[in-house]
Amino acid sequence: MKLVSVHEMQTIEQEADAKGLTYEKMMENAGKGLAQVILGQFPEGSQELEAFGLVGPGNNGGDTLVALEKLSLHGWKARAFLVNRKPDELMKRLVTAGGEILEMEGDRENSNLAAFLTTSEVVLDGLLGTGIKLPLKADIASVLVSVKQILAGLELRPLLIAVDCPTGVDCDSGEAAAECLHADLTVTMAAVKQGMLKLPAFEYVGELAVVDIGLQEGIPAWKKVRMEVAEASQISALLPERPADAHKGTFGTALIAAGSLSYTGAALLAGKAAYRVGAGLVTMAVPGSLHSTLAGQFPEATWVLLPHGKGVIAREATEAIFDHLDRVTAFLLGPGFGVEETTGEFLADILQGNASHTSGSGRIGFLQEQDTEQEHKASLPALVIDADGLKLLAKLKGWPKLLPDETILTPHPGEMSVLTGAPVADIQADRRGTAEKYAREWGHVVVLKGAFTVVASPDGRMTTIPVATAALARAGTGDVLAGLIVGLRAQGLDAYEAALAGAWIHGQAGLLAAEDLGSNASVLAGDVLDAVPEVLSGLT
Repeated sequence: MKLVSVHEMQTIEQEADAKGLTYEKMMENAGKGLAQVILGQFPEGSQELEAFGLVGPGNNGGDTLVALEKLSLHGWKARAFLVNRKPDELMKRLVTAGGEILEMEGDRENSNLAAFLTTSEVVLDGLLGTGIKLPLKADIASVLVSVKQILAGLELRPLLIAVDCPTGVDCDSGEAAAECLHADLTVTMAAVKQGMLKLPAFEYVGELAVVDIGLQEGIPAWKKVRMEVAEASQISALLPERPADAHKGTFGTALIAAGSLSYTGAALLAGKAAYRVGAGLVTMAVPGSLHSTLAGQFPEATWVLLPHGKGVIAREATEAIFDHLDRVTAFLLGPGFGVEETTGEFLADILQGNASHTSGSGRIGFLQEQDTEQEHKASLPALVIDADGLKLLAKLKGWPKLLPDETILTPHPGEMSVLTGAPVADIQADRRGTAEKYAREWGHVVVLKGAFTVVASPDGRMTTIPVATAALARAGTGDVLAGLIVGLRAQGLDAYEAALAGAWIHGQAGLLAAEDLGSNASVLAGDVLDAVPEVLSGLT
């Protein structure tokens, strides 16, 4: 699904119209697609179903009328409630198909409105579209308030579907009028509008579906859109096949350097997540003092016990890492590291190729002098750097050039601030722009975590994860995400695909965990991890 601004969508439609895909044809396609989505919500052959459309003066009111006509021809009882709409051909078509037309002016006591809302299985909000400016005019606001009050009193509430966007949502800024109806489903035309994936608007959108209005890639403004919204079918297509004759080597080896005495659980969560998402072998490189605590909880892993001091990975651990890189297909650094200087030196040595040290000796032993920095970078497996690893990375001069091409970086806004020097408020004000800018500048894949996580590639690809939930606002959930990503990377997905699939699975697991527990306040990182298999089962 593509993500556009209101201006971008208007430009796209103008170019399409100029190329022969008229506005009338786009509306016809939109209404037909909307009707198909509605029909798909009910078992085939369902009888005596009713749809009731709130129809405003604009194009999405027209989309609603076309959809009601199609439903009427399909055997539904279809009614349109007109608000400030002048008579047109679409109304005549609905009546010819057997539908009914009602007008707000003839229902001042809201008796018909209440009656039809009560008997309908589906209510369509087609009052206003994407080009509105707030606040709402009094007549539209009044209708919405009346509908909201009537629906609140119903024992059995109809399915409420917003047409293109919920009326009262600013589809650029994400502002929302107090009168907005909470949709169960928003069926948007051609592309998701950017304001829908901002708060508070997102709270009114419900589930999202996109219908085709006939646009072709030959339309320049349409082809130009690079920003996407992740969806299940896209993620399902990315996941590696799992043939019956596979062995553990088929699905790669993830090496995870993680943990410290203060953050023991980070390593466990990341390691288990890598396995849950399908990695063939997970090797845990942890401070030796943590092994007895972790091994009993994670018998499936193999272990590299690292030299440590005061409970954190010591600089001398570098050699142990290099000794175990032969078969590693993806390498995660950072969860639960802490930010001690010795661990920072360990990270620097990994990236610079320093394998052994004596007091004051500097760089010796691992690379021959004639070896180049590029050769060392190429010798490292695919990297994912997370959490404290990012904070330590930021201290290294010229760090983007030390990393293998398309390393995956997974900062939350605070860590992004450390990496860039930009204030958190500025990052949050333009999350997509920030992720895009630094992915290009650094040459690496950026996963900017938070509500509506953004995944950005150096080549300009960018995707938003359509999830915002307090269920993921809990310590340890980022470790689960890092483990999912390295597990997918280990299986051979390219960097952008692994980051995208991991972030989408992580978001859905958070939603499922909250649903299973009945409260997002009760969700622990382990609950998110436990929900991963259910998410994957829905993708196969």
